[in-house]
Amino acid sequence: MDFDSITDKMDRYISPMANKLSQQRHLKAIRDAFLSILPITLFGSIPIILNAAPVTDDTTNSFLLAWADFAEKNSLALNWISGLTLNAMSLFICMGVVYFLCRHYEEDILRPMMFAVVGFLMLVLTPLKMGFEGNEAEIGFLDGRGILISLFVAIVTVESYHWMRKNNIGYISMPDSVPASLSETFVALVPGIIIMGFFSILFVIFHIFDTTVVQFIYETMSPSFSAADSLPFTILSIFLIHLLWFFGIHDASLAGVLGPIRDGNLSINAAEKVAGSDLSRIFTTPFWTYFVIIGGSGSVLALSLLMMRSKSKQLNTVGKVGFIPSIFGLSEPLIFGTPLMLNPIFFFPFIFTSVFNGLVTYLCMAGGIVGKTFAVFSWQMPAPIGAFLSTMDWRAVVLVILLIIIDGLVYYPFLRVYEKNLIRLENEADSK
Repeated sequence: MDFDSITDKMDRYISPMANKLSQQRHLKAIRDAFLSILPITLFGSIPIILNAAPVTDDTTNSFLLAWADFAEKNSLALNWISGLTLNAMSLFICMGVVYFLCRHYEEDILRPMMFAVVGFLMLVLTPLKMGFEGNEAEIGFLDGRGILISLFVAIVTVESYHWMRKNNIGYISMPDSVPASLSETFVALVPGIIIMGFFSILFVIFHIFDTTVVQFIYETMSPSFSAADSLPFTILSIFLIHLLWFFGIHDASLAGVLGPIRDGNLSINAAEKVAGSDLSRIFTTPFWTYFVIIGGSGSVLALSLLMMRSKSKQLNTVGKVGFIPSIFGLSEPLIFGTPLMLNPIFFFPFIFTSVFNGLVTYLCMAGGIVGKTFAVFSWQMPAPIGAFLSTMDWRAVVLVILLIIIDGLVYYPFLRVYEKNLIRLENEADSK
């Protein structure tokens, strides 16, 4: 394989396209929005875990039984907390995308965000009862199923608001004596009415047919959502991310595309867990973080353990330096210090250890051998701990440990080849 030729073509054709993709304003705003809601998803995962005591009819452990009793007595409160945090992910994504797009255009943020929230709730909530005696609405689609609508509302709101402001559509001039805050309100008056009017018309049209926009889209596109959670899509995503990484293109270039899919699937699983239903999604954020890229991109935790025993001074030092970061999912010290990137010796293990991890985990979860994920914590949480907390299944820990061992066996022969070359060069340098 001519790696120099491949590298040249990647630098010439793929790298510019990937860099442009990562800087595209909408994808960048989506990526940043998903990163920004991590505190909410983290907090929202806690009540779901508290509500998921790992007990069976045969459980006799007093601690687990007390845990289950606590969860039963407080299930309403726990479900409400998770319902307004992790299971309301789409609302926060909508707000985040509006925020980052407005920053890109250097526009006022508050008013477009309020218009977007109105539009989002209009298209996602289903009114059941409205009156003086009380109001009721179905809020189920606030979870990952509402992400497409949240992105649509956020982008339409900001782009139309920016265009109308730029072209002075409905501009209302106020005297200089009027306070700036009031003047800005009148300037945004007509654009806001137009934007909220548009979303209201959409609501009315779909309400006439006894549905909502989000429900119609979700039911229409459900085959596509299922395809995005399929084994072929999962393997292709893992392969593509690591192929790009090998040639120096950070996985952030595709975060704006894959992030909504992974987080949306997680939110759906969380809602199903709260409802007591079987979990339906596999390709989620914790699936990726704790089971696929163990130690970071390239699944390098196993490699760092091997390198710490290397007779090569370079590899031994890099292994020791990179071990602690790899425990917490940071692979850059090993990728750049070994180096793994653009190193033809490590091409196969760098890409296919993670592909193998994803394949095995997907099959185990699909077959019911290991529980599916329904909660997420920090990306930097060690994989075995994150795997257990995201599934509440002790078998997930065993699976992760087995995957680390297998990753090490895959890396070992390639490391030995590279190690011999480095030792020879180090000996030649010492003899001079």
